[in-house]
Amino acid sequence: MHRIIFLLLVAVFSGSINAQEIKWMTMNEALEAQKKEPRKIFMDAYTEWCGPCKLLDRNTFSNKDVASFLNENYYPVKFNAEGTEKITYKDRSFENPNHDPNRKGRNSQHDFARAMKITGYPSLVFFDEEANLIGPIAGYRSPHQLELFLKLFLEEDYKEITTPEAFQEYSKNFKNEFIE
Repeated sequence: MHRIIFLLLVAVFSGSINAQEIKWMTMNEALEAQKKEPRKIFMDAYTEWCGPCKLLDRNTFSNKDVASFLNENYYPVKFNAEGTEKITYKDRSFENPNHDPNRKGRNSQHDFARAMKITGYPSLVFFDEEANLIGPIAGYRSPHQLELFLKLFLEEDYKEITTPEAFQEYSKNFKNEFIE
């Protein structure tokens, strides 16, 4: 009897965790979704070998506030920047023709990652409601650090920030709401 109750609790608890997961899409899926319901796109550009990318998954994207905010306000995209996914963006096709499936560790960079000028991993990339590239931000971010950028781009406050000093002032006055 105790075992049944335990299994039921595990099932219920697992269900509530799954409800907080990010609903990742491919870039092509997000672009299609934008046609029906305009929304900004948030992209996690990662690689298989990248340690900070794995930390971002484990520490930041698993945060229920981050997951909930992304799911409600953005089309969240998971993009392997050294993978083989074919992406059609702005009437152009992007691939990774030099990808070597037998290679361990670093591989060739995807043409789409190159077009976005991604120079480090992970890179968090933002697109507006018309799929125009706003820009990439390289590096690991904690839930609080990511919250700042998610809200900065969602509310379009980035358009008012034209200097490093203005960004520092914005950051200093930003009030975190996500629980870490």
